[in-house]
Amino acid sequence: MARVVGIDHLSIRVSDYEKSKDFYGRLFAFLGFKVEADYPDSMGWSNGHTLFWIGQAETRNRKYHTGDVGIHHYAFRLRSRKDVDELDTFLRNELKAAIVDPAGEYYDDYYAVFFLDPDGIKLEGMKYGEKHA
Repeated sequence: MARVVGIDHLSIRVSDYEKSKDFYGRLFAFLGFKVEADYPDSMGWSNGHTLFWIGQAETRNRKYHTGDVGIHHYAFRLRSRKDVDELDTFLRNELKAAIVDPAGEYYDDYYAVFFLDPDGIKLEGMKYGEKHA
């Protein structure tokens, strides 16, 4: 029987490729990802375990709306709560990203920051289990 050993990659479509390329390029450089491939209308980054791709959408005048059918959010698991706080600071001061929910404890021992990409796709940086480790 076939078994999944991990998630290889996520690929999203964006309304403004150049704007999203800048946003994700800066975000992934901060998170330690390297460029995996760069094509005219698509690009991918990898940290050695996870690949994240963006590509130009056919429809350029429509943004993502939370609650639509499709992805709800994508979470990046970070090493520590300190990393979550550093990401929050980077998002606010360097990336000027829209923060949905600031760095904080959202569930028992679940520390996270929630933010939006240029199309309104919700992303998260999180750490779970640090207090009970």
